Amino acid sequence: MSLPTRLTELLGIEHPILLAPMGSASGGALAAAVTAAGGFGFIGSGYANSATIRDEMAAAGNARVGVGLVTWSLGERPEALDAALEHAPPAVMLSFGDPAPFARRVKAAGSLLFCQVQSLEMARQAADAGADVIIAQGRDAGGHSGGLRGTFGLVPAVVDAVAPIPVVAAGAIADGRGLAAALMLGAEGVLMGTRFAASRESLWSDALKQGAVAAAGDDTLQTRVFDIVRGVAWPPHFPGRAVRNAFAERWHGREDELLDRRAEAEAGYDAAAADDLTTRVLWAGEGIDLVADLPSARDIVERTVAEAERALGRRRPG
Repeated sequence: MSLPTRLTELLGIEHPILLAPMGSASGGALAAAVTAAGGFGFIGSGYANSATIRDEMAAAGNARVGVGLVTWSLGERPEALDAALEHAPPAVMLSFGDPAPFARRVKAAGSLLFCQVQSLEMARQAADAGADVIIAQGRDAGGHSGGLRGTFGLVPAVVDAVAPIPVVAAGAIADGRGLAAALMLGAEGVLMGTRFAASRESLWSDALKQGAVAAAGDDTLQTRVFDIVRGVAWPPHFPGRAVRNAFAERWHGREDELLDRRAEAEAGYDAAAADDLTTRVLWAGEGIDLVADLPSARDIVERTVAEAERALGRRRPG
């Protein structure tokens, strides 16, 4: 089974499937497992945390994996880029901010520059910064994303806007039908998050994984309340998609009041058990309907490619 694209050629991989660098889930073991299965794994750095980068790169062993960095946080902790580049990763992904201040160093170190964007303006900014690959992320994605564009409309628009730079699709892609659709839209591959977060190798707790299996896309919403209560300074134009729970129902739409009462709300949030998903956040994309089991990363990659080949085969003449 093989779906060669410009992405697979550029990275020297077999399958056009990337692991999203989710800070809570994408550790070295998961990134290495995705790479071993023929895709390419990115470890999450948290909020540009140098210690996390070093620990998870060590956990990945000798596997070819990349590092993902939250760009606005990297501006506050630029030393995290040093921690990433000292491992000579094949690729570095910059997301949620202007990549220009860091692009030259990434490319000078010999790493490919991947830039995740949520709008056409950001896509053109990434192209100007010298991106080797641009990831078009729709608001359907789990965790943080833009608040305006859905994946299905954003991807082909970005493909046209930044040609000939390869584009990868992200957001609500959790099986081979999503991969096939992305290729038909002109993307060269996909970046998958929620599907891999609910895998054996993920850093997620059992409670989060079981919560993902039980949830549905209709249960998710984009909200800032979990960032506010955790005291994380995400820019307001990058809300996070999570599964609705009692905490979100209480505070979503009342963000100003939550800010005024943050100390009280934070104390209650922190007091909740880590597996109490009525309070604690479960980041998840709209594609979570398709997450019905907890397989290995290899099973996910192989299953996704086989499903995509079948879907594309049904549309080929003869």
